[in-house]
Amino acid sequence: MERVARVSEIIAGSPHSFDDAIRAGFDRANRTLRGITGLRILEQRVAVNDGKIAEYRVRMEVIFVLET
Repeated sequence: MERVARVSEIIAGSPHSFDDAIRAGFDRANRTLRGITGLRILEQRVAVNDGKIAEYRVRMEVIFVLET
């Protein structure tokens, strides 16, 4: 059986942590995409406001298998 995968890049954020941002991005992708097989975190950034961390942001690839 042949399998073909696709990659979608998404950006997600959380005011709490990088882990929460990853979970938020995965949860959102999981509502739309079927057959997710993995995530690849490409970048982590922090938004700062008034000298404090305002948001943790991640840019990630979501890998999923296309249905045949």
